[in-house]
Amino acid sequence: MKKDNIIQIKSYNFAVRVVKLYKHLSQEKKEFVLSKQLLRSGTSIGANVEEAIGGQSRKDFFAKLTIAYKEARESHYWIRLLKDTDFLSEIESKSLLTDIEEILKIIGSIQKTVRNTNS
Repeated sequence: MKKDNIIQIKSYNFAVRVVKLYKHLSQEKKEFVLSKQLLRSGTSIGANVEEAIGGQSRKDFFAKLTIAYKEARESHYWIRLLKDTDFLSEIESKSLLTDIEEILKIIGSIQKTVRNTNS
């Protein structure tokens, strides 16, 4: 992992947080359905960022980044739902929401840059 690739670093760190949260929710709160959805979408962001970095073309890069963005949107949804159903506290959800919103902004900015360089 490159030291200066901020989206690669942030999406990986977010995935680590999501895995730990899944372990906590499934073991301590016996919540399996919503947390599994978050586990899937939250870890998929970084996986798609990695695939984008290794993309064979600009189009491939953009397509994988778009999937990462969609997975980040989905993760945002699951975090809010876990908070509103009292599986996550306000403090826990706020930190996760801050992270995912930052990831969304970064991916959105990268997408905009790629779109503008293609025009």
